[in-house]
Amino acid sequence: MCAGTFAEFPAYPHPRRGRSLRALFPLLEKEGCRRQPAGWFFALVFLFPIVAHAALFDDDEARKQIFQLRNQVEARQKAIEERLSAIDARLGTMDSSGQNRVVDLAQLIESLKQDVAKLRGLIEVLSNQTETLERRQKDLYVDLDNRLRKLEQTQSQLQDKLSQGERSAAAEKQAYETALNQFKLGNYQLSITSFQNFMTNFSSSDLVPSAQYWIGNAYYAMRDYKSAIAAQQKVVRLWPENSKAPDALLNIASSQAEVGESTAARETLRALVKRYPSSSAAEQAKQRLIQKK
Repeated sequence: MCAGTFAEFPAYPHPRRGRSLRALFPLLEKEGCRRQPAGWFFALVFLFPIVAHAALFDDDEARKQIFQLRNQVEARQKAIEERLSAIDARLGTMDSSGQNRVVDLAQLIESLKQDVAKLRGLIEVLSNQTETLERRQKDLYVDLDNRLRKLEQTQSQLQDKLSQGERSAAAEKQAYETALNQFKLGNYQLSITSFQNFMTNFSSSDLVPSAQYWIGNAYYAMRDYKSAIAAQQKVVRLWPENSKAPDALLNIASSQAEVGESTAARETLRALVKRYPSSSAAEQAKQRLIQKK
């Protein structure tokens, strides 16, 4: 009667007799028809841990597992419903001798219906998990896009600042060299003006002490010795650790000698040797002191 499978038995009581399908259960035991339904039932039971494990997967892998499990669940559900329909059709043709077994079979079918309901609930859970994963992935994409935009803006600003710094350094070097070239050409007054402009426009430059030193040298070349002394004293006073400080003292001594201040010139030379003994300017000062004895 069962044709070797559980799926061929109907899922509902016989419409004419109004009795429970449990009455067929002994017949199923004899004919070996309970084995496959039990197999389906255990397959459904073992399916639940797999589904629970799918929730632990990350994003794409989790979604893939969820889709696969949902397809498997829907396929199993459809197969169960088809077999229940076949069982219901078979029961319609049974004689009175099988009515006692209907009760047992009805209970088994009811259990299968409960399993089907659980599967439907599982499908709903899987659908919700899929939607949650999609929302989370979308939020991650939006957050990543915002961070990339901010990074691009920061990089652009850094590049602009770097470009400005490079342009400023190039302009600084060009201005200094232009003023120095005027000095070399003998255009001392123009050189002084150029160096003064340089010191105003690039006040934080490391070349400012050198610019002040060349201003003093330009005054000396113009025979404006008092202005030369004042200019070089500024170098010694403001930047005593700069490499131009010893040369500035030597230029002060030369200017003092030119205006007839020999004693002051010797004192300046001695101060130069004492303060900067290792400098080349100190060696020249020693030679001058020897000559003046």
